Amino acid sequence: MPEDPYRTLDVSKDASDAEIKRAYRKLARQYHPDRNPGDAAAEERFKAIQSAYESIGTAEGRSQHDQQRRMEEMFQGGRNRSPFGGVDLGDIFSQFMGGRGSQSPGSDSGFGGTRGGPSPSQQISKGADIQAGLDISLDQAISGTEVKFSHRRMRRCPDCNGSSFGSTRRCSVCRGTGVITKGSSITVRVPKGAEHGHLLRLKGMGHEHPEGDSGDLLITVRLDADEDRRWEDGRLIQEVRLPYTMLALGGKVRIKTPSGKRLQIEVPRGTRIGDRRRLQGHGHAGGALDVEFTLSELEKLTKSQVEALKSLKDSGL
Repeated sequence: MPEDPYRTLDVSKDASDAEIKRAYRKLARQYHPDRNPGDAAAEERFKAIQSAYESIGTAEGRSQHDQQRRMEEMFQGGRNRSPFGGVDLGDIFSQFMGGRGSQSPGSDSGFGGTRGGPSPSQQISKGADIQAGLDISLDQAISGTEVKFSHRRMRRCPDCNGSSFGSTRRCSVCRGTGVITKGSSITVRVPKGAEHGHLLRLKGMGHEHPEGDSGDLLITVRLDADEDRRWEDGRLIQEVRLPYTMLALGGKVRIKTPSGKRLQIEVPRGTRIGDRRRLQGHGHAGGALDVEFTLSELEKLTKSQVEALKSLKDSGL
């Protein structure tokens, strides 16, 4: 089974598209063959990073990957097997179209079934919900915003109006499925004070069913925390890069908070990479901000820095 691209890029599944791009650039620089000549392990890692980014580096590619992963999870361990992908194609289509809800009199009881009299156990079919993500800035989340959003969904066939689905009739437009894939563009209104992970439900904007109701469009709002910041279990984390001397000896460093305010914070002596400090009231919309200390790496050392490091090496450091 291929490695999870989110894990490869060291980002969470609710990361913004911009955060994924920043993570990719950082890792690609770190493991680039030009920076690691002759290092087979680094080259292999670089290829994995490239492959992961090809999978989820664009909004469209990410949507396809996430949808495919949901389908795999849906049918993992399923009972109806077939040579094609290990599952029954009828089940795949049924689940993709949303399965069944409560049945109304006179409607079909299932996919490919015959039309007949209703019974208490019969159910009404409904189009599947569509899950998608929408990236906005921290400022947009605070003030609220309207964003143009495009997605593709199944729409009832304009030629047969879905009547060919589950029948012997073969519509030349939808080929008997009762639906066609079509693009939709809508304006999504994000309310003031939206938080990372806020869920918007747009009724009836999911996949249409050839005979039943339409599913919903479920949009997860993702707040792009900007450079050197990320979300972790709903908490905003800001990386602060420090030289080794400050980590070891302590000192003071100035940071810029999400609100644009500049603060001077104390770095305790003996601080380790990954240590954190929580700043109440300085995160998004007045929430908490976790500062995480990391090591600042220099691309190139000056002659005096090299001499200083040699001296430290001789002293046992």
